[in-house]
Amino acid sequence: MRIIGIDPGMAIVGYCFMDSFPERVDNQNILINCGSIQTNKNLSHSERLLEIHNDLSQLLKTYKPDIAAVEQLFYFKNAKTIIPVAEARGVILMTLEMFNIPVYEYTPLVVKQTITGYGRSEKKEVKEMVKILLGDEQKIPKLDDTIDAIAIAICHTMCAI
Repeated sequence: MRIIGIDPGMAIVGYCFMDSFPERVDNQNILINCGSIQTNKNLSHSERLLEIHNDLSQLLKTYKPDIAAVEQLFYFKNAKTIIPVAEARGVILMTLEMFNIPVYEYTPLVVKQTITGYGRSEKKEVKEMVKILLGDEQKIPKLDDTIDAIAIAICHTMCAI
């Protein structure tokens, strides 16, 4: 089963495509591709949302995921950033629906609890567990948004499959 994990944002959308094999004894997850959609801050708000839609559409056409695991908005300290993130998330959900991809949503708390065993883990702890869960032979990216997308996809393999 191919999963797309998505960490929504207006400036950066982290994503990963992962093949999961729950029927195997080791429940191996293989990272196919990961990265980020980074919108141009000089564009208008609506142009940035369109950029997210277009780039995500191209990725979905290329990698053809069976399902999507998307981070759910949970809590934001900065009220100014929650609205653009929510709008970007709306575009992401709409795009996934256009491709008939079922969506599973997980809060950051659930992702951290599933990955590290502690819902208030720091990003560094999540990154270390992602490395362990994927295995040494798979290269882990540096960008936090991409690591979060991988953690969301892994969370889905541990929770729902």
